[in-house]
Amino acid sequence: MPMKMESDLNRFRKIVRGKIKKELRRFISSGDLVARQGNKKVTIPLPRIDIPKFKFGSKEQGGVGQGEGEVGDSVGQGEPQPGEGEAGDQEGQHSLEVDVTLEELAQILGEELELPNIEDKGKDTIEDKKYKFTGIQKQGPESLRHFKRTYKQALMRTISMGLYDPEDPVIVPIKDDKRFRSFNVHNEPVANAVIIYMMDVSGSMGDEQKEIVRLTSFWLDTWLSTQYNGLERRFIIHDATAREVDADTFYRTKESGGTLISSAYKLALKLIEENFNPSEWNIYLFHFSDGDNWSGNDTADCMKLLETSLIPVSNMFCYGQVESRYGSGQFLRDLHKHFGESNEKITTTQIKDRDAIMEALKVFLGKGR
Repeated sequence: MPMKMESDLNRFRKIVRGKIKKELRRFISSGDLVARQGNKKVTIPLPRIDIPKFKFGSKEQGGVGQGEGEVGDSVGQGEPQPGEGEAGDQEGQHSLEVDVTLEELAQILGEELELPNIEDKGKDTIEDKKYKFTGIQKQGPESLRHFKRTYKQALMRTISMGLYDPEDPVIVPIKDDKRFRSFNVHNEPVANAVIIYMMDVSGSMGDEQKEIVRLTSFWLDTWLSTQYNGLERRFIIHDATAREVDADTFYRTKESGGTLISSAYKLALKLIEENFNPSEWNIYLFHFSDGDNWSGNDTADCMKLLETSLIPVSNMFCYGQVESRYGSGQFLRDLHKHFGESNEKITTTQIKDRDAIMEALKVFLGKGR
């Protein structure tokens, strides 16, 4: 019975993964999963999953497959349409909520977007757990069952009980025969990583633009967290000036006024110099804006900061331009003009609306840097 239950559970999980893959674009573009996350899990609402089964009609009903039929007979009565039929006492169709770990969600995202694993850059203070098999024990999960030791134990028991038949050497292990691999856990240093998120919160960035940034950041976090154990995050908001804030403030701040993008880049450089040695840290810079900047002079300062300071010390600089009815979109054109569109360490994309988030993730994470 336990093996049957485990098999059914695995089959159910495969069905759930298939449903999530099918609906992934919708999940990415909506805020449902972000709001439902908690304790490294998200609750995903799925349509009811029914097990296929035969359904028989009444004995008196004629038609094809239920006795003799005539040309023109209806094959079935059809399903009742919403709003039709009388009141009943049977249960209705309900959606199913399934808990999925963020790690599983990231795996599905990686499979669907065909994302490469990240190339590690430095190894220092963050530790990852490694499992080393060290022996054999009598209890454990079926996935760790040692076939040879289990068979040997079953063979010894069968011979000692006088049940072994050389002419018909069938050995059937029982529960007491099973042997399982045991392991020890030890910590191993792995690569450090930090994401520095920067966002324009000036008057031209509305609530919808900030929501797009929030959703994009959630999925970026979800993927990168599976690549690094102990990922750090820093958040910078800017209009004409920049300041470091916590995550909640980053996504909820409403500002007004002008925009000086260089203020965010200067603060990001200061954070790196004071806290993150580039030889030991994988540094990711994500900047979101609607493309407006106060002046050409400040844009020139931005290009200089990127070229001489930020890009050389980072794994990747990613710029996401969120379309806004008030934004000019000029900064993306300035980046392309200054750096070209083939720089290995610069990735840019336009995010016109929520439906474009999935493609933005593919662009940002597709290089595996």
